[in-house]
Amino acid sequence: MSLSSLWIYAIGFVAQLLFAARMIVQWVKSEKAGKSLSPVLFWQLSILGSLIFLLYGILRHDFAIVLGQLLVYFIYIRNLHLQEQWHPIPFLFRFVVIIAPIITLGYLLSDTHGNFTSLLKNEDISLPLKIWGSVGQVIFTLRFYVQWIDSESKKESVLTQRFWLVSGVGSVMILIYAVLRFDPVLFLGQLSGLVIYLRNFMLGKIRKAK
Repeated sequence: MSLSSLWIYAIGFVAQLLFAARMIVQWVKSEKAGKSLSPVLFWQLSILGSLIFLLYGILRHDFAIVLGQLLVYFIYIRNLHLQEQWHPIPFLFRFVVIIAPIITLGYLLSDTHGNFTSLLKNEDISLPLKIWGSVGQVIFTLRFYVQWIDSESKKESVLTQRFWLVSGVGSVMILIYAVLRFDPVLFLGQLSGLVIYLRNFMLGKIRKAK
């Protein structure tokens, strides 16, 4: 493995550590409350992790990863708006958060190496695997659209049973993709997350049964 590959994997692991940290924060707070919660820190870590994971996807020429991050990014921001925690964030960081996906899209739509065409034509990933991974990422991303709809209907940031169910389905698909893609970053990230998705789903079941 080359030095450049190690650096790329390191970037991916940093992103996954942030994603793991958000889930641990959510899990601990939910266990204490006896119900599934939507902590502010969960969304703050989501934004930071997404920025770094988007970079990882571009460096890995992985269309599925890039697609997943671009689809879900603004929902993280919306949840902070719902919790009235967006404007307290320093202006410079908010500016970076907003401008980063715009710059990324501009780069991907340009003629530069590593653009959307390069991602789609990556010969390291077969077409069936690319389709499977993309569908898995779309399903995994849909959980946040489900969460968004649920939150808008309640006028507050919530993580419902539907969110955790869709999370589990998408996570299993991405786990399979990670194994076939030989991607340790995706594999470890999804494996740790799957346990928490299932636990939150069970917390909801227990709460409904009471």
